Amino acid sequence: MTDDSQRNFRSVYYEKVGFRGVEEKKSLEILLKDDRLGILPPHHESHARVMAYRKEQYSDVLHALDVIRFVSDATPQVEVFLYMHRLESGKLPRSPSFPLEPEDEVFLAIAKAMEEMVEDSVDCYWITRCFVNQLDSKYRDFLPQLPKAFEQYLNLEDSRLLSHLKACSAVSRLPYDLWFKRCFAGCLPEPSLQRQGLG
Repeated sequence: MTDDSQRNFRSVYYEKVGFRGVEEKKSLEILLKDDRLGILPPHHESHARVMAYRKEQYSDVLHALDVIRFVSDATPQVEVFLYMHRLESGKLPRSPSFPLEPEDEVFLAIAKAMEEMVEDSVDCYWITRCFVNQLDSKYRDFLPQLPKAFEQYLNLEDSRLLSHLKACSAVSRLPYDLWFKRCFAGCLPEPSLQRQGLG
């Protein structure tokens, strides 16, 4: 019974009624070993070496931007990240004064949100870069489906709110593009995302 008492009650129940289940703990361990963003290589022994290479690459790209006078000490860190990303992807404009593209605004918003969470600038750049690349390559096709999914979810969670939004024609005016393309980065003030203590 010691094995059963440490397992999820659903597993015991499913086995008793004839369904052979998968051990949740084993499944979770397998998922945790998998690096979904592709930020780190699968072999743990090489993590330190890869991080050293990434720090070196970060320094090289930053130095290149400094040499061509694209950035200075006064350039905000998130803009530095943007120019680094654009240089590495071969899309650096001729001058920093060129207007920003819509995808640049998305990158800046996500970089700003990451900057609030990650202290090390090298880590912040790499996480932002990988996040944006994943967003562009894997999830771009799902963006048009998200407003409908949002409405379905809102209907389940708070149908009165959805009915009210529809009645005052606000549903069609919600900034879905802004929300979903940026993954809500820069859309909500930081204090509204923080958990408040209970009285």
